[in-house]
Amino acid sequence: MMPTTTRALLTATIGEFAKLSRTLAMVLIFAAPALIAVFSLANQLRTKQPTDWMMWMSGAASIWAYFMLPMALAALSALMANMEHSVRMWDHLRALPTARWVHYAAKAICLLVILAFMTAAVPTMVWAALNAGTMIDPRAAPSGILAVHDVALVSVRLLAASLLLAAIQLWVALRFASFVPTIVVGIAGTFFAVVAPSAKIGIYSPWQIPLNAIGGDPERAGFALTFGATVGAAVLITAIIHLARRDVM
Repeated sequence: MMPTTTRALLTATIGEFAKLSRTLAMVLIFAAPALIAVFSLANQLRTKQPTDWMMWMSGAASIWAYFMLPMALAALSALMANMEHSVRMWDHLRALPTARWVHYAAKAICLLVILAFMTAAVPTMVWAALNAGTMIDPRAAPSGILAVHDVALVSVRLLAASLLLAAIQLWVALRFASFVPTIVVGIAGTFFAVVAPSAKIGIYSPWQIPLNAIGGDPERAGFALTFGATVGAAVLITAIIHLARRDVM
């Protein structure tokens, strides 16, 4: 028999996916990685010459980590939280006999699963786009060997390092009834990451950590991966405990 708490968490998580399936979240989930694939295809057809497979994949991963992932997380977190905030559903959920933390943990699990899907979708869609580009213009066919293992490893590192960013965005989204703080935090973090990418404090910036984790500096990449994953897990747990103890949402 499955423990009661585990069963409740599983039920709540399935419910989160069911609610999202009836919103525009599905458009966001597919559109965000698809935009990178379209961008890669446009560049491939523009250059009209072979470029190494791994250069294409590295460039796509960098764009995802640097810009698209932070903005997608901000939008997705706001959308997930607004489903309850907009109709005051929290009052109903928190009145149920299920432990309060289960509802917040379910949202966190849902967000992380979607983030993993989108991160994996980026190289997959880019691969499909470049193959389509090759059929359109064989001169632009990617060269070299596509090291699938290396591409998967980059995606895993990027996903683990983005845990801190995901935790912060979800915490803000669930804490405030308005979606504005979530979007403002996301835009502000991305803005400073773009305008000051070489700042020393950037090594601790949740918005720069995913990119640092897949960068060329092994020491910086190792720190970013460890910091993003471990601190991110701690922040996520803290957020769930804090939200579950609040009497008013």
